[in-house]
Amino acid sequence: MLVSVPIPEAKRADDYREAAGEEAVERLRAAADPLKGARLVHLSSTAFGGGVAELLNTEIALFQDLGINADWQLVEGTEEFFAVTKLVHNAFQGAGVPWTESMENTYLERVAANAARFEESADFVYVHDPQPAGMLSILEDEGRRTGRWVWRCHIDLSHPMEAVWAFFAPQVARFDAAVFTMEDFVRPGFPIPAEIIAPGIDPLSPKNAHLEPVAVAEIMESYGVDADRPLVTQVSRFDPWKDPLGVIDAYRMAREAVPGLQLLLVGSMAHDDPEGWHYLEQTEEHRAADPDIHILTNLQGVGDVAVNAFQRASDVVIQKSLREGFGLTVSEAMWKEKPVIAGNVGGLTLQVEDGLSGFLVDSAEACGERLVELLEDHDLRRRMGRAGRNRVRERFLTPRLLEEELRLLSSL
Repeated sequence: MLVSVPIPEAKRADDYREAAGEEAVERLRAAADPLKGARLVHLSSTAFGGGVAELLNTEIALFQDLGINADWQLVEGTEEFFAVTKLVHNAFQGAGVPWTESMENTYLERVAANAARFEESADFVYVHDPQPAGMLSILEDEGRRTGRWVWRCHIDLSHPMEAVWAFFAPQVARFDAAVFTMEDFVRPGFPIPAEIIAPGIDPLSPKNAHLEPVAVAEIMESYGVDADRPLVTQVSRFDPWKDPLGVIDAYRMAREAVPGLQLLLVGSMAHDDPEGWHYLEQTEEHRAADPDIHILTNLQGVGDVAVNAFQRASDVVIQKSLREGFGLTVSEAMWKEKPVIAGNVGGLTLQVEDGLSGFLVDSAEACGERLVELLEDHDLRRRMGRAGRNRVRERFLTPRLLEEELRLLSSL
């Protein structure tokens, strides 16, 4: 059997009535009714350190509350396997990567080993991203396929590196449906039906639930961040696509106009992202020992509650990605009524209405200019923060996400 991820706490759909609204919860319950008792398995590659893990911690618990026999299982991989799948991730987003037959064999060997341990007779299997995607073709060829299979691609697949996509396309074609965050992410000529479902955040999770100001101040002090000086924060993996070096450049421009400004870069180090360690080192080098640039990870004990406090203490939150599937941290910050400066790319453009709930930017220079504008205008920050929270409540909370996923499964 594959490793099953334990869900730390039970959740109740009814607890979301205040945050998401009565109608949203009733729609969710109606969508779940036809699937009560169904067996649903989600497959991913890591239980922590990324957006998929955050989504599934909440989703599995709520599916169970709604009467669905849901489970979350992990594919296991070697360091070599995850190095290959990181290249695949970059290639799907349009980067040119070295791609060889040996890499294909590394991928297939590990996927076959996981398929051999997959013993579920599930009604539905929901596969996240490239790492487990090849399992279905192996199970099908062995006559062991059961149920309906959905491939959830959290990546912008509109212009992938063709050699890598040519390897994956026949495997993806075996699925019954695929799910993308945006229509623009779907590659032209995609081989199976594609549904558009944007992710959503859990407003009741430790990362997003209300924190008293005294708790925020205590957490800030414990990590050496001055609560009395202006603060901008980016919460992301250390990854070239998240552009932490560009964030540092923007901060340095803004600091010339805003003395005492601090920058906080927070990220989790996930075992399926070996490239992250290298880019964390590059970010540290670019920091150049500036005492007002704080770089924190889960290695310093930063968890969900600390991230919650950092976002609430920030004057502005940044997500200056160069490519982005969605970026849960944007909706997290907007839910906390913080204005967001985001890269003008991908799923960030779904969340941030430029000039209303934040700003979309195309360069470090533009990011620095918008930072100064927001930091010098308290009323603008407050108006954008309120607009952002309203937008998240309407579009990007967990009950809406689960409702749309359940309706897709029912249609299959």
